[in-house]
Amino acid sequence: MTALLVERRDGVALLTVSDPARRNALTLGLSDDLAAAVAACERDESIGALVVTGAPPAFCAGGDLGTLAAAGKSGDDHDLRRIYEGILAVARCSLPTVAAVNGPAVGAGLNLALACDVRIAGPAARFDARFLTLGIHPGGGMTWLLQRAVGPQAAAAMMLFNEMWDGTEAVRTGLAHRLVDTGKDDTDGDGTARDERAHELVVTAAVELAARAAEAPRDLVLDTKRTMRDTAGMTQHAAAVEREIGPQLASLGSPAFAEIIAATRAKRPGTGL
Repeated sequence: MTALLVERRDGVALLTVSDPARRNALTLGLSDDLAAAVAACERDESIGALVVTGAPPAFCAGGDLGTLAAAGKSGDDHDLRRIYEGILAVARCSLPTVAAVNGPAVGAGLNLALACDVRIAGPAARFDARFLTLGIHPGGGMTWLLQRAVGPQAAAAMMLFNEMWDGTEAVRTGLAHRLVDTGKDDTDGDGTARDERAHELVVTAAVELAARAAEAPRDLVLDTKRTMRDTAGMTQHAAAVEREIGPQLASLGSPAFAEIIAATRAKRPGTGL
């Protein structure tokens, strides 16, 4: 059954693309649900960060091939754009986002992982551009997302030369931030149970990372992410300093900062803080 599962873990929203029979391929409905869920989390002031994952055994196998084929026959780009809207919602999200990947992230599924700020990989993670192998031009902004994440040479190796990376290689190239060791224990002899345990360990690591952002003042986190997006394309240090001055000054006058200063002075009297 196709579903987007939304779970709350303290201040973190866990969004699970769940259609295991199709290896979590993005259908029109699933993409619509993902976009709506991201928007709802942004409106909810009790949510401080998002984790995006896919139900085992995959992260996301890409766009639904039936929908892609129909778009090719009709020549109408409406459904193609709709498939990518869920990914774009994650990419545009004002909240910090983490992808928990412990299965194949293929084509548009790789885009979904790349749309997140940080990627946490498990031993079953596979990062595969796949578009050219299927006879399809890359879409969903992959040519930009991948070059931005790993540089032009590594991006070319994946997109033009069809290299597929596991979690270890993804961390080495900077595509993933961390590889989670889930161990090899399978005491009950049930491979499915083992896969589910490994998936949960990767998700837990992603949620723990996301919770660090969720614990900080929400407005400050949103301002910082917005500033990072603005300064990413700057070529001069001085320009970044200027961009940061206004929001930093505002944060210095915030109640949150005042509370931290008061608590620090109480713990360290006489230090001049």
